[in-house]
Amino acid sequence: MRATHRRLAATAAGLLLLPVALVGCGIGGGNEDEEKSAAKPAQAPAEEAATRSRERVQAYLDAMAAKDVAAGRSQLCALLHDGFDLGATGPNGDFADHFQVPEAAITDIRSGPRGQEVSVSVSVTAGKRTVIRPLVFTVTRDGSDWCIAGEAPTGPPGAKATPTGVAPTPAS
Repeated sequence: MRATHRRLAATAAGLLLLPVALVGCGIGGGNEDEEKSAAKPAQAPAEEAATRSRERVQAYLDAMAAKDVAAGRSQLCALLHDGFDLGATGPNGDFADHFQVPEAAITDIRSGPRGQEVSVSVSVTAGKRTVIRPLVFTVTRDGSDWCIAGEAPTGPPGAKATPTGVAPTPAS
């Protein structure tokens, strides 16, 4: 064989083996399950935000109903802890002894300018009087975790909520 024929035969053999080599390296037809799982994340970011926000607010509402101050505090962002500690069990705090929370429900979750806004309806009983307080919690991501960054009362539809911090809202 001449040198030209040898080069041509070597090139043809290389071209025939190239697809096999590429598949072996994971290029061009590897594992379809890996490609599907990489293309489809476990949960879309918006779904995860709504889910985590709902979990945080529900845990806070449950803590409020159970008068579990530590559990309520653990749902808040670290920046709110000092204010919460000062007012949570005070006369107008969410965990005040003279308030009972017989019912609380999440009514809406939507994206807002500072995070997820979770609207709730809370029934608060003080003595013989029961009032229903609409509130909105702002839930945001703090590092790799989610936390409640604010709580504000809401008024009639169209009224603008005024942030008041976390502790004093039920008796407001």
